[in-house]
Parts: sequence; C-alpha cells; structure tokens
Amino acid sequence: MSATATSRVHFRTCNLCEAMCGLRIELEGEKITAIRGDDEDPFSRGHVCPKALALKDLHEDPDRLRHPMRRTATGWERVSWDDALDEAAKRIHAVQKEHGRDAVASYLGNPNVHNLGNMVFGPELVRALRSRNRFSATSVDQLPHQLVSYFMFGHQLLTPIPDLDRTQYLLVMGANPLASNGSLMTAPDIRARLRAIQQRGGKLIVVDPRRTESAAIADSHIFIRPGTDALALLALLHVVLVENTPRASHLAAHLEGLEAVRELARDFPPERVAPHTGVPAETLRGIARDFLSTEQAVCYGRMGLSTQPFGSLCQWLINVLNTVTGNLDRQGGAMFTQPAFDVVGGPKAMALGRGSYGRWKSRVRGLPEVGGELPAAVLAEEMLTPGEGRIRALVTMAGNPVLSTPNGPQLERALEGLDFMVSLDPYLNETTRHANLILPPVSPLERGHYDVAFHVLSVRNTAKYSPPLFQPGPEGRQDWQVVLALQHRLENLRRGRPSLRQTLKYQALTRMGPERVLDIGLRMGPYGARFHPLRDGLSLAKLRASPHGVDLGPLQPCLLGRLQTKDRRIQLAPAPLMADVRRLRETFPEGAASEPRDGELLLIGRRHLRDNNSWMHNVAGLVKGKPRCTLMVHPEDASRLGLVDGVAAVVTSRVGEVTVPVAVTDDVMRGVVSLPHGYGHRRQGTGQRIAAEHAGISQNDLTDDRAVDLLSGNAAFNGTPVKVKPAEAPAAPATPAA
Repeated sequence: MSATATSRVHFRTCNLCEAMCGLRIELEGEKITAIRGDDEDPFSRGHVCPKALALKDLHEDPDRLRHPMRRTATGWERVSWDDALDEAAKRIHAVQKEHGRDAVASYLGNPNVHNLGNMVFGPELVRALRSRNRFSATSVDQLPHQLVSYFMFGHQLLTPIPDLDRTQYLLVMGANPLASNGSLMTAPDIRARLRAIQQRGGKLIVVDPRRTESAAIADSHIFIRPGTDALALLALLHVVLVENTPRASHLAAHLEGLEAVRELARDFPPERVAPHTGVPAETLRGIARDFLSTEQAVCYGRMGLSTQPFGSLCQWLINVLNTVTGNLDRQGGAMFTQPAFDVVGGPKAMALGRGSYGRWKSRVRGLPEVGGELPAAVLAEEMLTPGEGRIRALVTMAGNPVLSTPNGPQLERALEGLDFMVSLDPYLNETTRHANLILPPVSPLERGHYDVAFHVLSVRNTAKYSPPLFQPGPEGRQDWQVVLALQHRLENLRRGRPSLRQTLKYQALTRMGPERVLDIGLRMGPYGARFHPLRDGLSLAKLRASPHGVDLGPLQPCLLGRLQTKDRRIQLAPAPLMADVRRLRETFPEGAASEPRDGELLLIGRRHLRDNNSWMHNVAGLVKGKPRCTLMVHPEDASRLGLVDGVAAVVTSRVGEVTVPVAVTDDVMRGVVSLPHGYGHRRQGTGQRIAAEHAGISQNDLTDDRAVDLLSGNAAFNGTPVKVKPAEAPAAPATPAA
C-alpha cells in the first residue's frame, strides 16, 4: 500500500498474547482499514492469529471507559483526573492511617505484563503502598515456574525455554500451545514450529487429560489423570537414573544433588505410579527411553501442571529431567534467553527481583509469600476474616479476579464489604463494578510498546519497539502516568506535607517515561554499547529505525554465566521440593489406585485460540460462531449420568453450582470433564454489552479457594472434584451464537 497524504502503514507487535506477532496496520487518516501479519518481521514471519484483529475493536470499543468514573448511590458519574487521583490517595491513606499499612491490598492482572509502562513503573505504586498484602495473576498461573527457578537457578525469571526450532523430541505435558500460542514459551506461528519438528524427523508427544488441539497434531497423545503428573515425571526419572545410564552433561561439574534425586526416583518405578496416573507402565518406559536416546530432546509443561496441588513438584521434575538427560542449556533442549533489555542479569536499576520465599505468611491460612506476593487464593479470606490486619481496601490494576481466581462468588462478597476500592482499568467489568473509583488508561494503540517480559521467554533472541499508533486525547492518560501520579500523592500524604525530594523524583520519572528507561536498558544490555564499545550497540533509536524488529539470533548456551545461586551451582535437590514429595506419597500411596469418590468427576479447564482469559469477550469478531462455553463429558460418563449432548447439566462443587450445556466427546478421558476459563459475564452492573450477550458461566464459580499447591500457594484449578447431573429443565445456551 503506497503512502499518501491520508494513508499510512504502521508496524507493531501484537500485545494480546505472548507470541509477539508482528503486525502491519493500514490506515486511512485516523481510521484503521486493515490489520495483517508483517511478512518482514524476522520472528513471526507474517503469522498472525485471530486475536490481532481485535486491536482495532478494542481501540474503538464504545464500552471502553475514557474518563475517570466515581460510583455514587445513583450510579456512575464522570470526575476529573485531579479529583479522582486526590480522592483515591486520600482514602487509601485514611484506611492505612486507621488500620495499618497491610489493610490496603493490591492485585495486578495479566495485561500488566503486556504493557511497557506498567512493567517499568507499576512496581512504584505497589512499593508506595508498603503493604505485605500484594497479589497478582502470577499465583493463578505460573508461580511454580518462578519458585522452582528461584530454588534451582537463583532467579525467579531464569526460566528454561524449549529450543523449539532445533529440538528432535518435544514432550508436552499439561499444555496446549496451539491454543495459547505458546505460554511461557514465546513462539509465533507455533503450529508451523511444531510441524517443523516432525518434518525434520522428530516427534511431538502430548500427555494431557484432554485431546487438545496440540494433541490432535502430535505423533502420540497419552491420557493422564488430572493431578498425577508429578508421579509420571518421577517414573520417567526412575527409568533414566535407575534403570539406565543418563547422558553426560556439560553441566555435570556444576550440579548439586544428583544422587539425592536418584535415590528419590528409585521409589517410583512406572509400575508404582501407573494405577494412579492411568498411564501404562510400559508407555512411561517407552517415553523415558525415547527421551534418553534422542540427541536433542526437551520436556515442557504449563498450566495443566502448574495449576494442580503438586504444581511446584511438576515444574521442578521437568527441569531435573531435562538436566539429567543432558538437555539443559543445550541446543535443541531447554535453554535460556539473553534478552536485549535484561531484567535478570542487567544493571540493578533495570533488573526485576531475584525472588524470595517465606519471608512472611498470609494472616488467615499461613501460606508463604513468594517473590514478594501472597497467593491470590487467600485474597477473599483476608478480607472476610475479622481481626487485626484484615484487608479493608484494594487497588487493582488491569485485573478481573472475580472471574480469574478460585471461588469467584466468595471474592464478590468480600469486595462488597470493603471500605474503599480503586481500579486502574478501561472497563466496567465483574470486578471493577465494586470499585469506588475507576481510572481508565488509554488504549494499547495510544502507547509505545516493548515486550519486557516475553523477550525473556522467547524461543529466539529478538528485540522490537512499536511507537504509539495514535496520540491520546487531552483527557487521555497512560497507565504509567496514572501510577506515578497516585504514588506521588500517597508519598506526600504519608509525610504530611509536600516533599521537595519526592516532587523532584516524580518530575524526573515523568520526564523520563518508560521509553527513556527502555533506551538506557538497551544500551546497558548484552547487545548495547556497554558490551560493544567499538561498534554501534543496540539502542531505542536503532529499534525505531528497524520497525520490523531486530533478530539477535538463536538461543545459545549461557546458563553458567547467568546463574545466581549463592554457590554458582545448579541445585537439583532443593530442600523444600525434596520435602514436598512426602505429601505426594501420602496423597497417592503405593498399592492403591486413584478412584473417584461417590461418583465424582474431575474438572479441568481449557482455553481457546480466540480467548485470552476474561478480557477479550467484548469483541464481536472473537465471540461469534458456535458456543464455546460448554462442559466436555466422555460418552461413557454421559451415558451413566443421563447427560445428553447439547442439553444443560448442573455441575456442583464444594463452593458452588452452575448450569451449562453438555458437549459429549471422547476428547476427554473417562472421569474428567472440562470447562473453559474466563467466562461468566452474567453479573449485574457491568458495562460490556457484547460479553454479556455471550456470557457463559465462570469455571471459577466451581474451583475451590482451599485447593492450592501448598509449596507455592498457586491455585489448584485442575482436578476440582465435581458432581454432574441433568438439569431439570433445558437452559438457554451459556454462550449463544452471535
């Protein structure tokens, strides 16, 4: 498309999931006329998924809030930015002055990590609250990954990434990359990358309680009972370490605890775990032998493993399996990125925290903090339980925990009883409807973008900056501007008077903005002038001059230079993880088989390509078509329970009950049912009309806030015991077709 006075082309990275696909956006004047994949993007190479088209709809959405709003007895009213920020700061300060710092909590949702400004300046507001009650979507998603990386490698973000483009054997457990586009594994055009493994003679093996979209293209799919993956991984390690001789690793001299792991695995032969997992012993032996004999192999596990009672054990055992087979920090195995903006090994001012564990515990249940946060599963009880330290006020940033954390109805009741709540969010949704103030930022297309987090998780080292496509209007505020303004007011209120030092800091950070911080980080990073003084190093100016992005090459062995453990050794047998195996033994005793109790089924989640948690359902193009919010049930279970395909059923758990249409399919194993997450838009008082028309039911009206991975506190969504029966009368479809 040729540029004219009224037409132009903008190149951008899509920020709606982890894949970092490059976009070509065509405009006539200020109107977007087309969005397609950028063929010149060196990472995504023209690939794009249906979600990318939603950037236009999100920007133009009439339901998106564009001015601060205050809730009153008669409804919502518009207020000025100064009035809203002043009121928010004063009310937060008042709660803390009367009840203590911990009386105010914060919750950060998933979209924050897709936002350059919030990644750079978001921590300023959290720190300004000085509260131990910090929560985020991390503990309903990937916290086991971070805790295990902290224990084994010394940094919570030193996460091994499958070297997809060179591996010969990919073992996928509890993950569906064709739907997620690669979660904690940034890999655009994931289907082509998985197919390429097979085309070069390699294998794709998927272990999952559901025959997912990824399992459908795999060389082999193996059903496994939810919550038993740690047993299966121990059996694989038994075959590798006890029955065979593991391959020598270039890291052998840097390993601590290998013999302890070997002795642990000795007690878990495949025959011991088969009755619990439902995976035949010989199948497990075959996987282990193939994994060990393949020159370049890697195991990858995600949500299905992290969100179960033994999530931390699962992610630890995956790292151990990759290590003892010689595939850690090795081409074609599990490798580590060297991002241009290095939040792991870069300058201290740019780096994110190494992590921590157990410095304090939650007031009611005594669950440990991890990385400075408490588990989101305890958020409601910390509001509802009387006593000193009770949460009385809440700050949310781009989060909808009513739909995304366990036992959503309980959290709703807790939010109703707060003294004050303020939300930085562009929508009136199931959570923000309880807020006293909503502070809406501009749309993603009105801010610059650089993926700080996902370059750390990428299957290839790249860098790309996207300038704003549109300039915000006079009333528009970027997230980081709201964060800094609120933080500035809080600090002055705490001191009782304006502080010159605080004012100068606020003015300096405001002048810098996230782009200046990004530029400094790039220059000080591994590809910047700091390490390349004799040639032009990477900088923001260089990225601006490369609108399609810069390819920095495939992953390279680098772990020994990035390790941050105290003794600079890889800790294969961290004491907390070794000790947690006792709980696994007690839950699944030797000689007994795992059988459902009293006719219970085990509920697991699922994700669709057109969904992204709860925040993409107000886009008509993404919710149209066949209803997706259905309960998958195996034919044998449906026959036994009298369930009929397309007819509603009642699903009951310890915490709630929902009615949802049934989809009878052998894509789930017997004894397992599946609901997608992110739905449940039937709540009154929200302002997302399209989402309400395609409401569905919330899986988290059933999931149990008491079910967690005790080591990390991560919510254990998968494997929730439920009972299912036919509804007495047909119910309207949960997600009617558009």
